[in-house]
Amino acid sequence: MIPSRQKHKTPVIRESQPVPFDTVEEAWFWFIAAQQAKNEGARIIAGQGLVERPCEPVDILKILDRLYRRRILTMNHILVLRHYGRRNMAPDPRRIKEVRADKLWREAMDRLEPVLESKGILRANSWLVRFDPGRRAHRPSFHPPSFNPYEGVAAE
Repeated sequence: MIPSRQKHKTPVIRESQPVPFDTVEEAWFWFIAAQQAKNEGARIIAGQGLVERPCEPVDILKILDRLYRRRILTMNHILVLRHYGRRNMAPDPRRIKEVRADKLWREAMDRLEPVLESKGILRANSWLVRFDPGRRAHRPSFHPPSFNPYEGVAAE
């Protein structure tokens, strides 16, 4: 005998393959947007977005929790990720007040990236996007060693 819940259930047919994120920042901003929508009452249903993703927001939350519990990420990393994720932009190292946040942001992204890549959430070799400015429209998070955040800034 088939339970009544299963009688009228239609099977989910996936017509397209999940599209992994190009960058860790893109995955992070998607996660924050999904969490904000959920907090505002939206119901998250798998496969209902415009682009099918290889994970659910809760998967990224679990990864973040695991990295925090293993002390790979600190509370400072998480606070910076949350703050700038809600602003939907990475910290700008050219601003004096955001230099430390940028350092923490880049550390967190560097620590999240291999984990997300190993799970298939990021494209393989997603780190190449950081070095090829033509692959991404917004500011890359990689800064060459000669980068000076205080250049051209007047003393206060």
